[in-house]
Amino acid sequence: MNLSMKNLPDKTVERLSQYRRSLNNQLAKGKTHIFSHEIANLLHITPVQVRRDIMLIGYSGTLRKGYDIKEMVVLIGKIIDTDEGIKIAVIGMGNLGKAFIHYMYEKRTKLKIVAAFDINPDKIDKSYEDVYCYHLDRLEEIINEMGITVAIITTPPEVASPMADRLKEAGITGILNYTPRALSPREGVYLEEHDMITSLEKVSYFVKLRD
Repeated sequence: MNLSMKNLPDKTVERLSQYRRSLNNQLAKGKTHIFSHEIANLLHITPVQVRRDIMLIGYSGTLRKGYDIKEMVVLIGKIIDTDEGIKIAVIGMGNLGKAFIHYMYEKRTKLKIVAAFDINPDKIDKSYEDVYCYHLDRLEEIINEMGITVAIITTPPEVASPMADRLKEAGITGILNYTPRALSPREGVYLEEHDMITSLEKVSYFVKLRD
C-alpha cells in the first residue's frame, strides 16, 4: 500500500483522526483488538462506514479477533502524520487563539503551534504555553524562518479574507478558518472552515425537535 496517498476523501481523513483517538483510548484500557461495530458504536456511525474507511487504507482484520488496535494506530499515523511534524501559526491571540495553544500544548502531537501573531501591544512579545506572540508585521519573516505551513485564523471576521491572501503569499498551504466569515478557495491552499454559530444552530434545531 502507498502510504503517501493523496486522494483519500476529506471525510475519510477526518474519521481516521477520530478512529485513532478512540483506538488509543481503547489501548489505554488494555484492549488489544476491536471489531468494526465496536468502533462504529464509539463514534456513532455505521459499521459499514468503518469497514469502507479501513478498506481504503488497505488494512484488514480477522473474523475471530477483529482489528489489531496497535497496528491500526500505527498505520493511521503513517498515513495522516508527517515524519517531521507540521508547524502551525495562530493568527489572532484572543480567547480562542489562546485556547487553541493550550489545547495543542497538552496533546503533544506532531501538530505543533510554534508561533502566534497579533497587533495588540498587550499580547505581543509574550509567551503562551511556550508559544511566542509576534507582531503581525513579522508574519512573512517568521513563517519563512520557522518553516510554518499551516495557519489558524481567529481574527475579527472582516480581516479574515485579506489575512488568508497574505498567508498564501507567505507560503502557507493549509488554513483553518475559525471566523464566521466564509473564505473563498485559494489555489494551492487547503481550506477548512469551522463556523461555531452554524454548529450551535444545528444543535439547537435538534434540541427544539426533542422539546
